[in-house]
Amino acid sequence: MKESREQVRAFYEGAAQAEWKRLDGYAPEFEINLRMMERYLRPGDRVLDIGGGPGRYALALARRGCAVTLVDLSSANAELAAAKAAEAGLPITAMQGDALELDALHLGKFDHVLLMGPLYHLLEEEERKEAVRQALSRLKPGGTLFAAFISQSANLIDLLRGYPAEILRGAPEEEAWLQNLLEGRAYAGGGFTQVYFEQVSGILPFFAQFPLETLHFLSSEGILAPFRHSLQSQPQEVRERWLDIAFRLCEREEFLAYGEHLLYIGRLTAPFPAGETPGGAAC
Repeated sequence: MKESREQVRAFYEGAAQAEWKRLDGYAPEFEINLRMMERYLRPGDRVLDIGGGPGRYALALARRGCAVTLVDLSSANAELAAAKAAEAGLPITAMQGDALELDALHLGKFDHVLLMGPLYHLLEEEERKEAVRQALSRLKPGGTLFAAFISQSANLIDLLRGYPAEILRGAPEEEAWLQNLLEGRAYAGGGFTQVYFEQVSGILPFFAQFPLETLHFLSSEGILAPFRHSLQSQPQEVRERWLDIAFRLCEREEFLAYGEHLLYIGRLTAPFPAGETPGGAAC
């Protein structure tokens, strides 16, 4: 829905600096995701970062020699990414754009595509399908897609970790989220902005409709999301040890619900030209 995407855009226009700082310090989500990316990305690879925010992943991959193009719904995010890249002497391309309207940007083909934000905020399944379709149409056959969701347990972890008494407030959005959680459904609606929280069980079936070979499905925080605040104050060697353990456990099915973010990594097995639907028929 265009209206909900406009609400998301307006939110990030005023939150670019906060989004950059979100991954400061001890950030298991960033470290585990980056370790997985490093298995596949090589110097000289072309990377498209759709919904890349203020550029945390874009800059990290540019430092590793990748040619990165970042597209974000928020012009403030894209501008901050460009400024951070210039400060670091990194040659990324950053521009404003909608993950559902990439055709107008004439981006060409890439070795890897990151979709690490748009699926957090697209409330309708058809919108999420379209975002993946647009991403795949810019991916070379054999290239890798990295697509992230916020998990349905994210709000649960956040409340219990920092604001347990909020559950008594009875706010309509919290009650709607809680009802869906208790009934085993994903949640789409109001949160920190317009948000979509996916069930662990919904992600692999969602991607099964596309010509993708599943490579990995993981919790971006491993087991650490519920304990991040307590680990923040620990010595570096303690934090690093737990990060290594979390990385080894991040794909274990029994620990996926520990994550606030879930990452799907797939390889495109067939050409996917613009205009294709998941089933392969022309639009």
